[in-house]
Amino acid sequence: MEQIREKLKNILQQVLDQDIDRLADEMTAADFPDWDSLAHLNIVVAIERAFKIRFAAAEISKLKQPGQNIGSFLGLIAQKSSLG
Repeated sequence: MEQIREKLKNILQQVLDQDIDRLADEMTAADFPDWDSLAHLNIVVAIERAFKIRFAAAEISKLKQPGQNIGSFLGLIAQKSSLG
């Protein structure tokens, strides 16, 4: 899971154009000032490319809902990728 976390951290740093010291499971989009709807889509596309996976439309919209966090992203990536 740490390999997925590090890769996700790098993706977020690139898409959001900011340094991220740590990426904790409980963090949400609200913890990143530049994480808006457009950034969310760019993050999803970058994740799909980096991990060679595809998210369903329902999964993408669910990840943006309140209560969803980095841990949710990590779990879904692990479930869909060969790294999980």
